[in-house]
Amino acid sequence: MNIDDIIRTIDAGARVSAEDALELYLHAPTHVLGQLADGIRRRKHPEGTVTYIIDRNVNYTNVCVAKCNFCAFYRDVGSSEGYVLGFEEIFRKIDETIEVGGVQLLLQGGHNPDLPLTWYEDLFRAIKGRYPDFKLHALSPPEVIHLSRLSQLDVPVVIDRLIAAGLDSIPGGGAEILVDRVRRLLHCYGKATADEWLDVMRHAHRRGLRTTATMMYGTVETREERIEHMMRLRSLQDETGGFTAFITWSFQPEHTELGGTEATGVDYLRTLAVARIVLDNFDNLQASWVTQGGKVGQLSLAFGANDMGSVMIEENVVRAAGAAYCMDEIEIVRNVEDAGFIAKRRNMHYDVLGDPIFRTRDVPRMLSLATARADGSAGEAADAKAYPARSKAGKEARR
Repeated sequence: MNIDDIIRTIDAGARVSAEDALELYLHAPTHVLGQLADGIRRRKHPEGTVTYIIDRNVNYTNVCVAKCNFCAFYRDVGSSEGYVLGFEEIFRKIDETIEVGGVQLLLQGGHNPDLPLTWYEDLFRAIKGRYPDFKLHALSPPEVIHLSRLSQLDVPVVIDRLIAAGLDSIPGGGAEILVDRVRRLLHCYGKATADEWLDVMRHAHRRGLRTTATMMYGTVETREERIEHMMRLRSLQDETGGFTAFITWSFQPEHTELGGTEATGVDYLRTLAVARIVLDNFDNLQASWVTQGGKVGQLSLAFGANDMGSVMIEENVVRAAGAAYCMDEIEIVRNVEDAGFIAKRRNMHYDVLGDPIFRTRDVPRMLSLATARADGSAGEAADAKAYPARSKAGKEARR
């Protein structure tokens, strides 16, 4: 179909094909994509609200055996710059999060061979014992696969054990592009194939967990492969209905082995708009202000996004690749309201929790994102030494 025919299809509320989506992606004017995406957002969210969540993104370790060539965050096993956070360090981060109205911990990290499944179970139980109502949005699909391999247990068994320990939901990290040609070139095929990533989410959804889905674009993939990624997510959502939201962001090349240049803001807005058009069974799309900055994040609300994502409080992975944007709750709400929307706090299930916290009580301003350790120190916390290591370096360090 030509673009006019595709527009009529979308206006009628019908589903677009991969071919239609690619035609729009390649040839539709940017303002037309924005109008189409905004029309879909209005149909899904006619109330005129834009949501956000107050949580904290804690990266519990940077030690990783995956060695993805687009990642500036990871350190090799035995590196003097490697770290593992201790339980008490994580508790302090949760205390700080609760102090500013936070409701959830986004917990992700490297594939550390010296942290067994029992370490995660003990951590989750300790968190839930201390903060029973605080939510754990934790461990991306590749991390779950890593634990499955370490423990020699099937993925569903690992998920069941994590749920029993306190896991509430799974973030969509590690998806990159769900095309194995791309994953091989990015050196992330070994940590999870496209099918393996999707299968973790399928098992999670079957067990009642809700998850998010992501796409990191702008590396070695084609436009066709970006569309294929979206189609695979749409298909799984048709099957399970377990995804709450989709988040896309551009590759951050600084300090990475892969290198290259970052995609433009216009490319981001076009990608976001196409995602809103293709992912007709996803209710929510997040604006990626963390990689695009606050103003492009604000503009995203005219290109299909209905959510400003997380206040975050802390971030280590994107920062390692050179992006250091920060917006606290006050700044997020200002961006939302200046764009003509009503700002509301939410949880991971997109239940609205209420109005901005800072309008009900004093909240300290956050002008920069926190880091894993404020003093930048490395090394693993003492409580990690109570667990058996698998790597040679880990065994020597824990003697």
